[in-house]
Amino acid sequence: MRKKAEELKKGDTIIIGNEELLIDSIEISDISKQGIKKCRIESKRVNGERIVLVRPVDYPFNIK
Repeated sequence: MRKKAEELKKGDTIIIGNEELLIDSIEISDISKQGIKKCRIESKRVNGERIVLVRPVDYPFNIK
């Protein structure tokens, strides 16, 4: 199943490169100089390592 970055919420699990990441928080920014809203997604790997992703709001993620 796929969701856009802006549709994700805390507690969702996304899959990137055969790795599952659990979302801790999401912030959506205002329109930037490039004319696109962006999402800042803070997530954790299974081993506890924190990962921060910044993607456009319409970026598709595979979710579990």
